[in-house]
Amino acid sequence: MPQQTMDRFMEHVVAKTASQYEFHQAVREVIESVWPVFDEYPEYLEARIPHRMVEAERIIIFRVPWIDDSGTVQVNRGFRVEMNSAIGPYKGGLRFHPSVNLGILKFLAFEQVFKNALTTLPMGGGKGGSDFDPKGRTDHEIMRFSQAFMSELYRHIGPHTDIPAGDIGVGAREIGYLFGQYKKLANEFTGILTGKGIDWGGSLIRPESTGYGTVYFTEEMLRAKGDSIHNKTVIVSGSGNVAQYAVENVNRLGGKVVSLSDSSGYVHDPAGIDAEKLSWVKDLKNTRRGRISEYAEQYDVDYFPGGRPWGIEGAHVALPCATQNELDADDAKRIVANGVLVVAEGANMPTEPDAVRLLMENGVLFGPGKAANAGGVATSGLEMAQNAGFTSWTRDEVDAKLLGIMTEIHRTCRDTAEEFGAPDNYVMGANIAAFRKVARAMLDQGVV
Repeated sequence: MPQQTMDRFMEHVVAKTASQYEFHQAVREVIESVWPVFDEYPEYLEARIPHRMVEAERIIIFRVPWIDDSGTVQVNRGFRVEMNSAIGPYKGGLRFHPSVNLGILKFLAFEQVFKNALTTLPMGGGKGGSDFDPKGRTDHEIMRFSQAFMSELYRHIGPHTDIPAGDIGVGAREIGYLFGQYKKLANEFTGILTGKGIDWGGSLIRPESTGYGTVYFTEEMLRAKGDSIHNKTVIVSGSGNVAQYAVENVNRLGGKVVSLSDSSGYVHDPAGIDAEKLSWVKDLKNTRRGRISEYAEQYDVDYFPGGRPWGIEGAHVALPCATQNELDADDAKRIVANGVLVVAEGANMPTEPDAVRLLMENGVLFGPGKAANAGGVATSGLEMAQNAGFTSWTRDEVDAKLLGIMTEIHRTCRDTAEEFGAPDNYVMGANIAAFRKVARAMLDQGVV
């Protein structure tokens, strides 16, 4: 095969996946890192591994008809992107949100392949969901939608085929409804979903794991420089599950979080969001479904409507934990100017490519999401192991295993970056380490 340039490869990807902009962004971010590897491993190009990796092994798209509380028939669209199973069964979350489309799910599934490869656990990558919006819906409506969604999805998944989990819009309530319908249709009780209730096969620490893991990875990045998150000021975006438990773990390690946000704006609390305030936020967001502006009223702090927290002065660490592309080049300039030491992604691809380059060029340590927020899927893997062994582990046992996995992910990324002459480049380290693992498995298994 003639030697192909990276630009020609990307032109090929874009031409075949028009309008899937998030997917293009995710592919380019990986390919820019791994393309130099092909000089050392030409067999990857000869076997067209990159071309095969960007094509999902299977994509399922289906309608989801259901009846709302008024008796009106509603119709949504459901998806499951089964991206790559070279190192294990497909693993990745389900997202219920009106923004869900094929391009976003392909980006998330592509990222999931590499994230899962870094966890040290045998899991492939996938992602799914629906354009259904659970906001404003009653519990009965969410139950009926979840049951209708699983009535089609159940035939495509299984404990050794594809094991979904939760994501945006899919929490403990939705997982329960989805699992109940799967159990009824399949007539078996298996660990088909992760994020289950603790009384029926779930794992302790699973709700906390993405936020906890992001902070553990951040701590390892600082420790590699002889530093620690202790006594550091941290800015966090988002106020959902990941952000909440990132705050909790920063507090456990002796740092101070001074911001949270949602789609309406952000709050700045210079005194820090301690355990009592965090408990109030959890009730606000998880029970009352309120807005973060209410925090400003409750604790008499500044609220910035429509803003993002990246310009807060005096911070040492920034953790974007909300959604994709929430941190742009202008935000990155403010972060650099304010002397932030580390940016670690708690969300999936929250930092725009120009912002990533600007941060790294200015010496800010940058932890990409496929490494920094891998704690969630890692603990899902631990839940699967407990289900398979008909056992359960204590909170301390799971937390210790999570810390061990995040420490190993950090070591792998750092060592790989140094191997390829780019010390402290966690983007390159994560991408190359994960790519090589998946590529070797694909070569071993032939053209399938």
